[in-house]
Amino acid sequence: MNNLRVAAVQFEHAPGDLDANLATIESFVEQAAARNVQLVLFPECCISGYWHLRHLDRPALEALAEPVFAGPSCQRLLALARDHGLAVGAGLVEAGPDGRLHNTYVVALPDGACHRHRKIHTFISEHMTSGDEYTVFDTPFGWRFGVLTCYDNNIGENVRITALQGAELLLAPHQTGGCRSSNPHTMGLVDRALWDNRLADPEAIERELRGPKGREWLLRWLPARAHDNGMFLVFSNGVGVDDDEIRTGNAMILDPYGRILAETWQAGNDMVIADLDRSLLERSTGRRWIRTRRPELYGPLTVATGQEEDTRRMRFDKKGI
Repeated sequence: MNNLRVAAVQFEHAPGDLDANLATIESFVEQAAARNVQLVLFPECCISGYWHLRHLDRPALEALAEPVFAGPSCQRLLALARDHGLAVGAGLVEAGPDGRLHNTYVVALPDGACHRHRKIHTFISEHMTSGDEYTVFDTPFGWRFGVLTCYDNNIGENVRITALQGAELLLAPHQTGGCRSSNPHTMGLVDRALWDNRLADPEAIERELRGPKGREWLLRWLPARAHDNGMFLVFSNGVGVDDDEIRTGNAMILDPYGRILAETWQAGNDMVIADLDRSLLERSTGRRWIRTRRPELYGPLTVATGQEEDTRRMRFDKKGI
């Protein structure tokens, strides 16, 4: 039974500074390798930076974007994976061969393989295109990984399809928490002053990160994604200043029963590590439930109701999620 040691990282990226963000990634990879980690997961768009992308016109986005696989950032991730004998996942803006731009997450494996997930529900910019494929793949560790980026995980069908394609571990990179919202029961902005004063008053900012704008919101749904689909889940998130919002971090690792194996609410860059016991998968509640599905009843899931809305409109026109 091949168990797996994984790490989830939260860090405050530098918007548009690829070299600085890659240096942070390299530092955490070195720390993870020293602790015999086999997979280290970084946040969505952590190489390029995230929330500032919505302000950029197409030429500025194109200047920040890179081709996947042959591009310099992917090559650095592949070198890290090879040199340290582990898998590394990180997000960037992809310049596709057809001229389209994507919010893309790259997973580099130690055997030289590299996989790409194009976010299915991209809303950060009108110049970026959503992906239309699920991403599930085998690894040299004997585990099958799936990837869903941030909003992708909000749609239960996405997670279920990833599980049905055989994923045993869901990689869930995010930039979330502390988001503005018109819904008083969903997140809300974190006061920038609390973040700026975090060293003098760490308890005040940690209350926000652990409260309804951060951890409490995540725990309404994130454990259910792991539990209901019988998968381990690694949640990596930005933390700190992200343009005019404060990300809440809360990096965590969950087992297929939705139990938290490791987590942090530190107001700063941090990494959590857990050992995944593969023997939990087979008899997990979610896997047993999936085996009793009745697909012949699920046709309505593929029929449009007429109420569907583009993710961009939901996020921006309605002032939040």
